[in-house]
Amino acid sequence: MAMIVDFENVSLTGLETSPVSVSLAGLRANESRYFKNKYNHDFAVIPAADSKQTLEYVNNILRIERNLTISSKPLETSEFVVDNIKFAYVFYESGLSINVMYSLVDPKKRAVGFKLSENMEIPPELEARFRFAKQKSKLAGTIRGSFFVIKGEY
Repeated sequence: MAMIVDFENVSLTGLETSPVSVSLAGLRANESRYFKNKYNHDFAVIPAADSKQTLEYVNNILRIERNLTISSKPLETSEFVVDNIKFAYVFYESGLSINVMYSLVDPKKRAVGFKLSENMEIPPELEARFRFAKQKSKLAGTIRGSFFVIKGEY
């Protein structure tokens, strides 16, 4: 069952097993606030165990585009379309969040983003391959992020 992420009353629901659950919940709430403000879209998540299709979609892009496999356990996912852009999110137990932004009309607007919760170490599978920039967030503290452009069709 989907849960709309409340960015005013940040909840740990679904993220309790993460060692950085508080900052991961803030990161998830930060994404929810962004989509509400920019697109008037309610950001909802479902348990990863109930979203095999979204996990396969994200894992497939990571594998094909960058020969990348994430070792952390996925906790939750989200998938939706707004303004002709398909978004897919995976929130991992380690505190990592991966999002796929895939424009359905403009191939130049397709990318995979990585965000690290505050106090999370860069995962070994990403450390040598990506540079992370810092960003401040009221909900998530200091977020570190990186991305790559998607070249294929998915």
